[in-house]
Amino acid sequence: MTVHQNIPGRSTRTSRALGVQALLEWAFRIERAQLELPAPPDEISEGHGFGLEYVLLQRAQLGCRVDGGRYKPEASTHEDAETIAAIVAGLPDNLGGRRMAIRIAELARAGLTPDWMPGAVPQCVPLETRRNQHGERSITVVVGTERVLSRGRWRTIDVLVCPVTWRPHPEQIAAARRAYEDWWRALGWIRDGLASCGLLRTVEVTDGMPRAEPWR
Repeated sequence: MTVHQNIPGRSTRTSRALGVQALLEWAFRIERAQLELPAPPDEISEGHGFGLEYVLLQRAQLGCRVDGGRYKPEASTHEDAETIAAIVAGLPDNLGGRRMAIRIAELARAGLTPDWMPGAVPQCVPLETRRNQHGERSITVVVGTERVLSRGRWRTIDVLVCPVTWRPHPEQIAAARRAYEDWWRALGWIRDGLASCGLLRTVEVTDGMPRAEPWR
């Protein structure tokens, strides 16, 4: 989908409209944008300069990107990709902050969606097995003894049990899906930020989002 924008005094510009996940992959995978994460509060000292929020605000007020005079090769990162990276870097702490920003960038560079363990069903399996010439057998352990009457005589025998576990464990599946939900909520925040910032020049974000709960 393309949107044609008429800008006074300029030629008609074509803007590509993409969903937030596609925009992130374009910025980090194709344009190789880099995160410039703000320093933690306890690391901020005189000389660190202005934060990303200030830079974005100033860019929005000017209506353009300030060129500091650096040489910019043809293969340099697109300014829209840098804007996207700056918004990702500004994720609030309640949505994962720096750690989530890094996670989102890594997934976008790889063109991946978080693994929510599709099709995973917990199965009760032996905790440990051993293979010999007769095949694979479950490991048993002694948990006690019992006296039994066998052929007219009392005998003491070991009580054996086979320790079992769930694989994959239900909590492992639940954790993977909570991580997916956290990623999805962070993408929603980024989408809204891209839609409202007014800084994108050649791309724009649509309302499209990955499925909220693809396991349902």
